[in-house]
Amino acid sequence: MSTVVSDGDTRPQRGSMARGLTGAVHWVGEHKSLVAGAGILVVVVLVAVFAPILAPRDPIEQDLFNRLQRPSLSSEGDTPFLLGTDGFGRDIFSRILYATRVSFIVVISAIAVSGTAGILLGLVAGYYEAKVGTIIMRLADMQMALPPILLAVTVIAVFGTSLANLVIVLALSGWVTYTRITYSETLSIKQMEYVTAARAVGASDLRIMLRHILRNAFGALIVVATLQVGSLILFEAALSFLGLGVPPPTPSLGSMLSEGRNVLAVAPWLATFPGMTIVFMVLGINYLGSGLREILDPRLRIG
Repeated sequence: MSTVVSDGDTRPQRGSMARGLTGAVHWVGEHKSLVAGAGILVVVVLVAVFAPILAPRDPIEQDLFNRLQRPSLSSEGDTPFLLGTDGFGRDIFSRILYATRVSFIVVISAIAVSGTAGILLGLVAGYYEAKVGTIIMRLADMQMALPPILLAVTVIAVFGTSLANLVIVLALSGWVTYTRITYSETLSIKQMEYVTAARAVGASDLRIMLRHILRNAFGALIVVATLQVGSLILFEAALSFLGLGVPPPTPSLGSMLSEGRNVLAVAPWLATFPGMTIVFMVLGINYLGSGLREILDPRLRIG
């Protein structure tokens, strides 16, 4: 009898596991873009974190005897140049690993600053619409009228090139997006009955804004932040391409593209591999943002 009970207990467990596996496969099939984007993001994060371990050479060490070496899987030395070398003999593969790390750190720092400031300003503007909302939103309109590249040139001309100044430029160019979306969400959510009820029972304005309004607007803000990562990666690369971003000799994908354009005919790998890296990163982030939007926006859910 004990054997029968054991069999009876085992079959539902196997059936439950099968249903769980089927459900997981079905979920992955419905959210392919999310899974693909998350996979690419994991690869980028791992590369950024473990760049010192993965890089076979020092990214800024020059070796003029091996300048403009073609990509190869074999080498006369100890380690082959997998993606070739640049005009100073620096290993392209090592530089891409470190450049990915620099881009990731700069962009995430900029989003943390611009997101925090923009969300707080949007909350205040939407909740106190009649008092300070107009002033904040007019400042946002003025910021949108200022081209980001002009803002970058102004900041760099006054304060010089550095990682901190680059973060400031990216943050100043991105806070408006969070402010406008938070403002719109706040205007809509503060009219809801549960907000009115919270205000009726004596909840403070700060508690209402953080617990009730921000909490319900968080899904849309997460999607915006995810999609803005890709935009800021491109903007950071563009600034570095123009010489306004990461100061040398720190490797940057944009500066590597700029260096490669001068020898594109004789050494196309100098620009090809950094460009492919940018495409890979931005494509993964956009896939992730698209997948998150499908999940967090009920109107776009499949099935």
